[in-house]
Amino acid sequence: MEFPEGEPGDSLAVETVKEGEGAAARKGDLVVADYVGYRWSKSERKLLASSYSKGQPGAFPTGQLVPGLTKALEGARPGSRVVARIPPEDGFGEKGDPKHQVGGDDTLVYVLDVRAVYARTAGPRGDRQAPLDDPGLPKVADASAGQVPRVTVPRAAAPKRLQVRTLVRGGGPAVKKGQLLALQYAGYFWRDGKAFNSSWSEGHPAAVTIGTGQVMKGWDQGLVGQRVGSRVLLVVPPSLGYGEKGLAQFGIKGSDTLVFVVDLLGAH
Repeated sequence: MEFPEGEPGDSLAVETVKEGEGAAARKGDLVVADYVGYRWSKSERKLLASSYSKGQPGAFPTGQLVPGLTKALEGARPGSRVVARIPPEDGFGEKGDPKHQVGGDDTLVYVLDVRAVYARTAGPRGDRQAPLDDPGLPKVADASAGQVPRVTVPRAAAPKRLQVRTLVRGGGPAVKKGQLLALQYAGYFWRDGKAFNSSWSEGHPAAVTIGTGQVMKGWDQGLVGQRVGSRVLLVVPPSLGYGEKGLAQFGIKGSDTLVFVVDLLGAH
């Protein structure tokens, strides 16, 4: 990438170099894009990050990013190339971000090639399967778009092994190990059926790298091989979840069996 001579400007500048097609990203949507990011200051121009070197795109939950990136991605469509110059006041501010080697007076420059946009209300797309007739598994009821699915957990002992059921069978490609998976999800306690976290409550779809140990074993084992567009029910025993330590942040005990409803929106 070539930079102009001199210092960076002090205002936010966004240019769509190539127009894409499809639904435009809105605040609260998840954008998946290939990207390069640079630091631009009076003294240097330095590459900070590149998805091309990793071989996997990045996930950008609009509304959860630095303000300049959210503004740059709002309105972007799949297939677009967007270039953004983000001054400190629209970036990490005067404190910068030492973790990412960004100083308080550094301007950020991003080139983003948008692969996909996932709306905050996105859900499964496929053939609904016959209702579960297993009295030992939770029942999942439909909810309106953008709302957490309603789950009823049976008053019975939790299964000791991972349980995987496809509630909606999508028509997309099968999910492979190492892919970036865009999804909606909700997690519930087996012990009382209450939800402890969800992408719907977070306000945007989530993204994880699947099948490589970056998420719990129950997800890696249960979601690889499922088809994009599907809705999947997972019942995850502690050994394949958060283990003996649990996860205090969400009130998860070491003995908790967890129930998840996961919508597979896309795989990259």
